[in-house]
Amino acid sequence: MKKVVLKLDLHDDKCRKKALKTASGVSGVESVSLDKDQKLTLTGDIDTVVAVRKLRKVCHTDIVSVGPAKEPEKKKEEPKKEEPKKPAETNKKDPPKEPIPYPYTVVCHPMHTYYPPVPDCYPYGKIVEEDPAGCIIC
Repeated sequence: MKKVVLKLDLHDDKCRKKALKTASGVSGVESVSLDKDQKLTLTGDIDTVVAVRKLRKVCHTDIVSVGPAKEPEKKKEEPKKEEPKKPAETNKKDPPKEPIPYPYTVVCHPMHTYYPPVPDCYPYGKIVEEDPAGCIIC
């Protein structure tokens, strides 16, 4: 939870409404309040940079302070007494198993490559003299 206080330069009621609507639309905002001093207070899980960037499109915005939100005081609860654990329950976990080795050994030799060797001549090439339908320009 963060509490972000921003100083806005609001000219009229229309700018005020736009600023409040924009501020309430920022993701993570839980509460929005505007003081008479034109200080906007946002509370929640807010990204301050995103909030200021959106508000600057409406009016001039300055960051006054950023800090943790003060949460309301909670009643102190008495610590619960934990029951002692039974020894049978603590030993229920199995010991970690050893990894099973791969049954085949992989032999890699630096001279062997993954791709087959390149042939010296390609069998798909045609020789013009053998093909009677071939066109030869002299």
